[in-house]
Amino acid sequence: MITANRSDIGRIRTVNEDQSWAVSGRPGHALAIVADGMGGHQAGDVASELAVEAFREATQASVTGVLSGAEAELLIRQAILQANEVVYGIASQNEQYHNMGTTVVAALIQDKLGVIGHIGDSRAYHIRGEQMKQITEDHTLVNELAKSGQISAEEAANHPRRNVLTRALGTDSQVEVDLLTIDWQPGDILLLCSDGLSNMIDDAHMLETVLAPDLDLDAKADRLVELALQAGGDDNITVVLLQSKTGTGQEG
Repeated sequence: MITANRSDIGRIRTVNEDQSWAVSGRPGHALAIVADGMGGHQAGDVASELAVEAFREATQASVTGVLSGAEAELLIRQAILQANEVVYGIASQNEQYHNMGTTVVAALIQDKLGVIGHIGDSRAYHIRGEQMKQITEDHTLVNELAKSGQISAEEAANHPRRNVLTRALGTDSQVEVDLLTIDWQPGDILLLCSDGLSNMIDDAHMLETVLAPDLDLDAKADRLVELALQAGGDDNITVVLLQSKTGTGQEG
């Protein structure tokens, strides 16, 4: 597996509250996480940093091992719940971090299996061939309104409250983790991102960039960030790309 990991403060914010981590282990194996923090002064970047570090500590030992599907799901769930415990604990003990929290989208790719866990509105997209599918569902007020038919997809995309979360990591002692599994084939790409990317670039431009034949994986991540900046860079922008080393059109 190869990975690309990019984060940018954007054009408006004074602090980058996004954090990310990606590592490839044995052949066919990779771990990654993107977290987009929120809270009062500097609390968002503290929350996302704590979450990523807790996730990394909980999962890194698995990089060289082989897990069953059930074990992989359990690992991701427990790692995210451990991160929730850490962030909530710090927030409860420090007044300046009161109510801080973070989104999280995390992935474990292992041979023919991918496990994704997430909370909030950071997203995972699965690219195979010339098709891209958003495989996470935003935990947002606007998404709930769209699902219930109260607003249209177009209204949801431009809604003034589209960043209001219905679920976040670290804001409560208990949290529900959405888990999903995907089958993984050579040449597949997984894109994890904060909403600083997905709110600024439509799916067509995302897919066009990820499939660009003249770019390696690092350059694709760089271009995605640049496109979000060109579109306004209203928020912090974070992109992680994962791809297996073998497969058509794969850079070496």
